Formats: sequence, structure tokens, C-alpha cells
Amino acid sequence: MNRAKQKIKFVVGILISLLCLYLAFRKVDFGEMWQAARTANYWYMAPVLAVIFLSHYLRSLRWRYLLVPLSRIDTFSLFSSLMIGYAANLIMPAHLGEFLRAYVLSKKRQIPLSPVFATIVVERIIDIFSLLVLMLFAFFIYPFPEWLVKSGYIMLASAFGLLAFLIFLKMLTPRAIAIVDIVLSPLPEKFAEKIGSVIERFASGIMPMKRWHDYVTVGILSVIIWTCYGIVFFFCLHAFDFAKPYNLTWSVSLVLLVVTTIAVVVPSSPGYVGTYHYLCQIALAMFGVPAGPALSFATVVHGANFFPALIAGLLFAQYEGMTIFRTAGNESIIENDAQKGLE
Repeated sequence: MNRAKQKIKFVVGILISLLCLYLAFRKVDFGEMWQAARTANYWYMAPVLAVIFLSHYLRSLRWRYLLVPLSRIDTFSLFSSLMIGYAANLIMPAHLGEFLRAYVLSKKRQIPLSPVFATIVVERIIDIFSLLVLMLFAFFIYPFPEWLVKSGYIMLASAFGLLAFLIFLKMLTPRAIAIVDIVLSPLPEKFAEKIGSVIERFASGIMPMKRWHDYVTVGILSVIIWTCYGIVFFFCLHAFDFAKPYNLTWSVSLVLLVVTTIAVVVPSSPGYVGTYHYLCQIALAMFGVPAGPALSFATVVHGANFFPALIAGLLFAQYEGMTIFRTAGNESIIENDAQKGLE
């Protein structure tokens, strides 16, 4: 990865996060914020954490089906790699945790890195389409602001564009590589050859699932995973007792899920600090929840997703014999070894 571009993305992400934190705090009544945090029923966090880790396990299971054409891998190994990747995403910029996740599994099971990473790309496309289906459903429940609708269109166009590129890359690899070579021709020859080689290896790693009912299973698992995310918001709304005072129904959980997921797409600091909080605050404001209590809610929900995943990822990293913090400070530890697997 180009280190200069990586640093620019990191700085831009930090600036966006700081801006979102400013926007989130500028009109907050800190008395209301503290009161909401103090009176929340934190016993609801037990089922919240259970559902969060259930969703992680189901993601590992879904990943297993995507990897079947490559190798049959036990779910524990996948869950370990997944949690390490999640923890890395919380402390590393530019979603490098996704790359680390593929790298860990590749090294542990001695399988090629390219097809492993290809399954993660496919997984993200599935998630984008799942989100867009939820967003379409949510449009019938609540009239979203124009900026959110436009964000949905952008994600839809991006998802279809990426999917079309992957299909083109897989079915017409030589022609796709030829086009890539033309695009890369202005670059230094060695650099262009290296990128071309990586793309060619990546194309070979895109593999269809062997059985038709595996596609059905992946679809069902995706529905359950996203349902789990919605249930987390449902429990948290009851933890803060927002349902009765603001007449909130279960559908608010869906709206929160759709809006806050955009925080993952928007460039930000590692862990989506600021963007997640501000978008969650905006979503609750649509239903009349004041800024202070909404920000308390966002902080607790973010923390419930952040800290357990970080702790679990660090523990699994120790189990696998690696150190995420050292990797975060020197990404070349991964990149140098991974490049060998891609070339």
C-alpha cells in the first residue's frame, strides 16, 4: 500500500471524525447527557453482547461457505481471524483489518492469500446489497432526508460497479488485465507489472460456490446477521427507555441500523469514532430524541460494539502468536509477507 496515500487517508479520516465530534457536541446539554447515561438500565447489555457475538459467529459461518471452493476450514479458525481483523480495524486506518484478517487465515491454514481476500471482497458486496435492501424497506417506514437517499444511491452504484468488475474480471480475465495494463501504462514499469500480477492472482481467487443451496444458506445467514444488528439497537432503545417517552416502535431500530452503517463507509478515524456518534444522534433526532440523551445512547452502543471486539481480537491475536499494536505501528510487517503471497 502506498504509504503517502495511507497517511493522507488517515489524516482526512481524523479530520472528519473531529468535525463530526464537534457537530455532535455543539448543542448538547451535558446535564441531560449525564442523566440519560446514569439512569440507563445496563442489564440490557447482557443480551446486547450476546447478540453481537452471535452475529460475529454467524459471519464466520457465512465466510466458511464462501471458502468451501478453496478449502474446508473450521469455524473456530475463521472466528479467530475475523475477531483479529475487527480489532485491527478499530485501531488501524483504512480498513487494514480486512487485509490482516485474510493474512492471518492464509498463514494459519497455509492457503493462498488472494482467494481468501477475494472472499472478503465478495462478503462486503453481499453486505452492501443487504444494507440497500434494508434501506429500501426503511424508506417505506420513514421519509429519510435527501442526503441519506443520495448516500444510498451512491452505495448502490458502487456495489453494482464492483460486482460488474468482479464478474468481468473472472469471466474475461485476459481482456480485463489488458485494460488494467493500459490504465497503468503511465506508471513505472515495475510498479505496473506488480499491480497487474496482483490483480491477475486476485481474479484466479474468485471462485463460485459449488452447490446451489450454499447460495441460499449464505443469503439466510446474511438476513440473520443483519437482524442481529437491528436487535442490538432494539435492546439499547429499551435500555435507555426511549420507547415510551418518544413513542418509538421497533422500526426505529431499522432506521438506526441503516443510518449508522453509513459511518462505516464514510472516511473516519479507526473505530468510526465521531462519525458513528453523530449519525446515530441525527437518526434519533428524527424521532424527537434530544441531542444529549441521543449522544449518550450512541456512546454506549458504540462502546458495546467497540470494546468487546477489541478485547476478543487482542486475545485471539495472542493465541495466534501475533501483536496487533505492533502491526498497527508498522503495517509493513503484513505487507511484505502478503506481497509474496500475492505475487
